[in-house]
Amino acid sequence: MFERVTSRFPRTSASRTRAAVLAAGLGTSVVLGAGVAVAVDNTAASGAAGAVQAQAAAQSKVAEAQAKAVEAQAAKAQKAVEAKKAAAAKAAQAKKAAKAAAKKKAASWIDPVESYKLSASFAQNGGMWAHKHSGQDYAVPTGTPVVAAHGGTVVKAGGNGAGDGPAYGNAVVIKHGNKTYSQYAHLSSVNVKVGQVVKTGQKIALSGNTGNSSGPHLHFEIRSTPNYGSAVDPVKFLRGKGVTV
Repeated sequence: MFERVTSRFPRTSASRTRAAVLAAGLGTSVVLGAGVAVAVDNTAASGAAGAVQAQAAAQSKVAEAQAKAVEAQAAKAQKAVEAKKAAAAKAAQAKKAAKAAAKKKAASWIDPVESYKLSASFAQNGGMWAHKHSGQDYAVPTGTPVVAAHGGTVVKAGGNGAGDGPAYGNAVVIKHGNKTYSQYAHLSSVNVKVGQVVKTGQKIALSGNTGNSSGPHLHFEIRSTPNYGSAVDPVKFLRGKGVTV
């Protein structure tokens, strides 16, 4: 008989093979587990970073909106200041213009009556006068207000032509300076006295038909003295002062 020989190598090899397979599987699981953990950690980190970025972006927008609001408020305040300055400048300019207008009015000349019609003119010939007409006639109804054509001092006032003769009826003479006088005649009433200071446009009398007159009107003269005989063309004079006659 032959001696029985039993070999262990195949069994040992199979055991080792199973052990290797198990070890390999375990290693794979460990590796996979580690990979999953790393992936989870990366995802969490990525999410946290995104949240931080989103919060930073939101805060940035809020800060930008606040900055814009502050800037808009500052611009509004600046605009209000500029508007206030502009209003003040406009008011000052209006005040200055009003003052200049008042000064100009005080220094200007005006017509002695309103709503008139020019009738007998300066130097006109006629049977009503011993010589040529010494003034300009303004045809107006009796009782029409007569005003000072320019500011000055009353030097003559009353009947008998205020001293220039009965042909003038009731009359007033005002001294304006620079050898310039204005005379108003044929008045129905006189409202000023000698020595009284009057302003441009101030009422001094009412028109009438007194003295040598053929109808209600104002006889107006510009003189170089307070007396008869020194008259110049009143229409030309007034137009030279910018008055529309």
